[in-house]
Formats: sequence, structure tokens, C-alpha cells
Amino acid sequence: MKIQQEKIDRLQDLLARPGQRIVVVSHTNPDGDAVGSSLAWAGILRSKGHQVTCIVPNKYPYFLDWMPGIEEVVVFKNDAGGRAVRAIGEADLIFCLDFNAISRLEILSDTLAANTRARRVLIDHHLSPDEGFDLAFSYPESSSTCFLVYCIIEAMCGVDAITCRMAELLYVGMMTDTGNFAFSFLTPELFRAVAVLIEKGLRIPEIHNNVYNAYTEGRARLFGYAINRKMELIEEGTVAYMSLLESEMRRFQFQQGDSEGFVNYALTIKKVKMSAMFLAHRKFIRVSLRSRGDVDVNLFARKYFNGGGHKNAAGGKSFVSMRETIDHYIRSVREFAEEGHLG
Repeated sequence: MKIQQEKIDRLQDLLARPGQRIVVVSHTNPDGDAVGSSLAWAGILRSKGHQVTCIVPNKYPYFLDWMPGIEEVVVFKNDAGGRAVRAIGEADLIFCLDFNAISRLEILSDTLAANTRARRVLIDHHLSPDEGFDLAFSYPESSSTCFLVYCIIEAMCGVDAITCRMAELLYVGMMTDTGNFAFSFLTPELFRAVAVLIEKGLRIPEIHNNVYNAYTEGRARLFGYAINRKMELIEEGTVAYMSLLESEMRRFQFQQGDSEGFVNYALTIKKVKMSAMFLAHRKFIRVSLRSRGDVDVNLFARKYFNGGGHKNAAGGKSFVSMRETIDHYIRSVREFAEEGHLG
């Protein structure tokens, strides 16, 4: 993936003055790509002599606790000391990683918007980014923000700047955002990047085990419950959905990240082309959508759930009851199919 030299030059200009106060922020419910890209990019910024604070709106999943440097990430929701507010208020530069709109920060949005002085730089791979950034590295053809960060580092500093620690961080995002290299823009450039990371001392089996084999017993039992009791098929078995209420999640000692991957499982059924997961929160229902082939869930999310994302992975929200949300989904799928979007 080719990064425009003009943008690299502008980024170099923004970073030319050493000792700047910089904030790196990522989206609500941060995943491996959000955390990995933020920490790796922070490492590059610090190597250039800048003061960097990484901030996320709420807690990352527990199975990412092992990631190098994750203890330095400030979780805004739990930040009683106000470190995040101070860092954002004093920032000279704010890097926005792995999201395309300030609204994706939810509880952190107003705090970020209050600093009108700082320059804002977007580094992201989602479709349809908002305007208002001083510099935007928006590359929807990138399989992950971690791969995009790798490409920026390569263009700006060369791969010699990547340490073993950065390699581990970048690999997590590349691995998780492609479903362990099973989908989403699996280009020769991506695998060349992985080869470079391996040369840095990356241990792939260890990282895979840390991410995918570190769940709780409760999560395993919740997964079995969701598949056995809550998965439904519609449209002659080509569309699936699952739902979990707060009371159901509490039964299995739910923790942030425990539902990760649930929405993908229905796509292992040969006929299923599209899958949805409805996860109840206190004030809304989070909608996760996945598909395969030419079924565009980004289009579906934008049209029916005020959301968006990628062609085969998107999301949105619902502010009505679970029953109403599911009924709306079933009606919307029927309409979507009638318009020819399900093939």
C-alpha cells in the first residue's frame, strides 16, 4: 500500500518541533487493532522526542492485558485523577487512530472537542471519514490500522525504526482485524510486512495463544449458550442473528470483550451470508454485523442502524427494546434482500 509522499512530508512538518505534548486516542470498546496501533505509534513519537499519552474511552478486553506497554494506556472512564482531561487539554497534537468520526469516542467526544487549538491527525481504515482533521491518513483498502501505521512508519522512518515490542503490537492488530488472516484485503504487502515483523523477533504462536486462548470459563459457557439457545436463522437460512440481554450476560460473569467473535461464528454455516449480534447495554443495544462475499453490511448498517464500518464488518446502535430491535432487523433484512443485496 502506497502512502502519499505529500502526506508524509506534512506529518514530518507537524512533528519537526521536539518535545511536543501529544495525545493518541482510539475508539470506544478498544480492540487489538486500536490498542496495538496506538501503542506502536506512541513508540515512534517518543523516539522523536515527544511526550505522549495514549487514551481510550473505556476498558480494553482482559485478553489484551499482556500487550507490552498497555499499562500506560489511560482509560478515560476510570480516570478519577483527571489525567486524560489534562493531557487532552494541554495537547499540541492529537492523533485519532482506528475510528473515522469523533462521535465514535462517545463519552470522550466532548473532552476532545474542547481543545480547539491542537492539530488533529487521523490514521484510520474505515469508510467515509469525517472532515475537520488537519491531516488525514484514511485508507479503507488497508486491512487494519496497524498495517496502515506500519506503512506510515516505513515511509517516514524506515523499518529499522520498528522494535520487537512495536512488532508485537502491530501484529496483534493485523491478526485480529483480518480474523487471523482469513479475510479483508489480504495483500502481498501485508504478508511482506508480517515477514519484517517476524525478523524483529516476533513469536507468532505465543501471540496467537495470548489473544485467542486466554478466555475465562464464563466466556466459554456464554458462547455455548449463545449458539445453542440464542442463534436464529432467517431468509431460508442465509441470515443469522444472536442477542444477549444484560441479565443473560450476568449469569456468565460477563467481562468486556467476552462477546468478541460471537457474530462471526454463524458465518461458519455454509448457507449463511450475513450475521448480526445484538448486545444489550444500559442505555442502548450495540449492533455488530458481519458478512461474506458481496453482501455489504456497511451499507446495511448505515441504512438501518445509523452505523457503518467496512463492507464485510460493520456496526451500529439501537435505542429501542431488544424485541423491537430484532423485529426491525428482520424487516430490514427482508427489504435488503428484496433490493437484491443478499445475492
